[in-house]
Amino acid sequence: MQQKKELNIQMGSCIRKARLQAGLTQEAFAELLHLGPKHISAMERGTVGLSMETLQNICQVLHVSADTLLFGDIEKSPADALSGLGGFLLKNLPR
Repeated sequence: MQQKKELNIQMGSCIRKARLQAGLTQEAFAELLHLGPKHISAMERGTVGLSMETLQNICQVLHVSADTLLFGDIEKSPADALSGLGGFLLKNLPR
C-alpha cells in the first residue's frame, strides 16, 4: 500500500466533497476526466497525488478553484472569503 501524504488526504477529501456536490459518481467523474474509477478512488483516499494537468481538469469539470481543493473552502461563498480577508487585514495591518 502506498504511503499517504497529509496534503493528498486533505485534497482528496475536498475533491470528494466537490464531486458529490456536483452530483457525480466516481465512475461518471472518471469518465469526464478520462481516468479510471480506481484512480479517482485512490485520489479521494489520498494514496496518489495529482499532476497539475489533472488538478486543472478537475477544477474545470467540478467548476471549483484550485484554492478550494487545496485549502478546503468548499462551503464558503466568495462573500465569506472576502469577509475573512477583511478581518485578517484589520488585525494585521500596522496602524
